[in-house]
Amino acid sequence: MKSRVATIARFTLLEARRTRVPALVLLTVALLVGASFFVEEITVTEGARFQAGFYAASARFAAVFIGAFYVLASIVREFDDKGLDMILALDLPRSHYVLGKLAGFLGIAAVLSAAMCVPLLWLAPAQAVLQWGISLTFELAIVTALALFCIINFNQLLPAASFVAAFYLLARVLTAMRLMSAHPVAGAGSASHQLISWVVEGLALMMPAFDTWTQTAWLVNQPASWADVAAIVAQGALYVTLLAAAAIFDLYRKNF
Repeated sequence: MKSRVATIARFTLLEARRTRVPALVLLTVALLVGASFFVEEITVTEGARFQAGFYAASARFAAVFIGAFYVLASIVREFDDKGLDMILALDLPRSHYVLGKLAGFLGIAAVLSAAMCVPLLWLAPAQAVLQWGISLTFELAIVTALALFCIINFNQLLPAASFVAAFYLLARVLTAMRLMSAHPVAGAGSASHQLISWVVEGLALMMPAFDTWTQTAWLVNQPASWADVAAIVAQGALYVTLLAAAAIFDLYRKNF
């Protein structure tokens, strides 16, 4: 099993290199660094803080977009080229295919996160950059695993991309939704408010609160506690495991 999974993961990494993903990442980093210097020049005071904050926030969104879209595009290409059919025609369990692809995609996510962290070493303390990078890696891991599950489930790029984007945006605003639900301006005792509160709290139990992950404040104010980083690592590993299991189950129930 290990050799098969490792082989699929290696070819996934080779595919990313041959499709010029590294060049795209380097170009993105260069553009964001250039834009951050522009932000520093136009700020009146605390230019370095604004530069680090702008770069970190922009790099986070860029990394999520690149990571998710590459996973979706890669699997769609295999569907269209009948590459998946050819692989499954061999004596290869579908679970090995999912685990191999996921391992390769997670490797890409780790490299992507590391690339985004390099410029921050000149803008923020090393400990804060390390914590920010670890959190970004596991955030990308969840998005990657979700993208793999969605494209296997939907088989089409647009619905899968829409679901991933909706999930990510909801995870980013979920804490704010909980605060608004807990302290409404009017209608606190109405049945509709109670229903909305239950829905929001139910979503909070199932989804990661990405607004508390990979915080720019760690870089410009003070580093996070390692206990918080460890909790992010544990949550990230749990979500990736659950999404991988869901993707394997969904692939097994499909007929090719």
